[in-house]
Amino acid sequence: MHQKGVKNKKLNNVTITAMSQLSIGIVGLPNVGKSTLFNALLKKQVALAANYPFATIKPNVGVVEVPDERLKILADITQKSEKLTVLPPIKYALVEFVDIAGLVKGASQGEGLGNQFLANIRETQAVCHVLRDFNDANVVREGSVSPIEDLETIRTELQLADLATLNKQQAPKGTVAKEDKLRWSVIENFKKIVERGQNILLSDLSKKQISDLDEKQNQQQLSEVEALVAKELCLLTAKPEIFAINVDEADLGQAATLKKDWAKQLNLSATQIVIISAQIESQLAVLDTQDQQAYLQDLGLAESGLERLAKVAYDILKLQSFLTAGEIEVKAWTIEKGATARQAAGVIHSDFYDKFISAKVISFADFIRLGGWQEAKEAGKIRQEGRDYLMQDGDVVEFMVGR
Repeated sequence: MHQKGVKNKKLNNVTITAMSQLSIGIVGLPNVGKSTLFNALLKKQVALAANYPFATIKPNVGVVEVPDERLKILADITQKSEKLTVLPPIKYALVEFVDIAGLVKGASQGEGLGNQFLANIRETQAVCHVLRDFNDANVVREGSVSPIEDLETIRTELQLADLATLNKQQAPKGTVAKEDKLRWSVIENFKKIVERGQNILLSDLSKKQISDLDEKQNQQQLSEVEALVAKELCLLTAKPEIFAINVDEADLGQAATLKKDWAKQLNLSATQIVIISAQIESQLAVLDTQDQQAYLQDLGLAESGLERLAKVAYDILKLQSFLTAGEIEVKAWTIEKGATARQAAGVIHSDFYDKFISAKVISFADFIRLGGWQEAKEAGKIRQEGRDYLMQDGDVVEFMVGR
C-alpha cells in the first residue's frame, strides 16, 4: 500500500512509514459522476465536470479536511484551561482525493487515456470506485451499463495491467537467496490470482501456497512479505477498495437499504459502500455549515458524503487519529491501528522518532471531563507511556523527545 509520509524506517525488519495524509483515487467509467463528486468534496469547482467522455484529461488533485467534532471541543477546553483570548487554530486530518480520467475497456492496452489513468492510480493508497445508479437522460452513458457490469470492466482492466507488470518480472538465477526465492514465489502466486480474474487483495491463494515454501514462516510475516512485493511493484489490485454508489436524490432516504442490497449484488462488505448523490454534494458544497446541517436533516441524513467517505476510508485502511492540544494548535494526526507511540511521534516530525523518550497520554473523554492538561495532571490521569505503547483512537498526547 502506498503511503505518503515524512520518513521511512526499518524496525525489526518491518518497514514503517510515517503517514501525513490519506490518498484516495476516484475512479470509474466516463460520466458516472467522478468529477462532480470531486468538485463537491473540495467545495470549489476545480475539476471540469462536462457531459462528454474524458472531460478530465489530467488528474485533478485536492486535499480536504476530515471532519472531526472532537477538535472544536478540544479547542474550547484548551482556550479555557490555558486562559487564551482566542481559540487555538484547529487543524484537521487530511485526505487527498485524486480525480482520474474515466476508464474504458482496453485501458490496460492503452485505449482512451488508459496508460495515464493506470499510472495515476498507482500513486494512491486506496481506490474509490464511483458506480452510476442515477437516471439522467441528459448525461450520456459512455460504456456504463450498471454498477455490476461497470465494476467488472474496471477490475478486469486493473487485473490485466497487473498481469503485464508481473509478466515483466524475471526469475532469479544462479545461487538464490532465501529472500529472493520467497519474493519470486509471491510473484508467481500473484500471477495465478490475476489470471483467474481475481484481485490480489481479495484472494488468500498466495498465503496458502507460500506457506508450503517455509514452514517456519508464519502467516503474519508472509502477509508482510506480500504487502512489500505488491508495494514495490505498485500493483493495482492489491489496493483496498471503497465503493461510492452515485444515486438520484430521491433514493438517498433509502441509503441503508440500498447499501445492503448493493453489497449483496456486488459481493462486497457493506462497510465498503457509501450511498451518495454527487449532485446533492454539489449543492451542499455552496452552503454554510448551518444550512448544510438543515439540508442534510431534510434529506434524512446525519452526515455529508465527505464525512461518510472519510469514515469508510479510515475503516477500510485500518486508520485512526490521535490528537494534540495546546495554545499553538489543536490537531488530529492519522496513524495506522496498531501504531506505537514512537511511530506516532514520527508522524509529527521525523526527528521525534529518533529522539523519542516517552509520551504523556490521556483519553479524549478524560481530557474533556477534567478540563485540560493541568487539571488532568492534578487528578493523576495522565499516563507516562514508553515507545512500544499501542496508540488508541482519540488519545490526546504530548511527546517527550531528546535534543
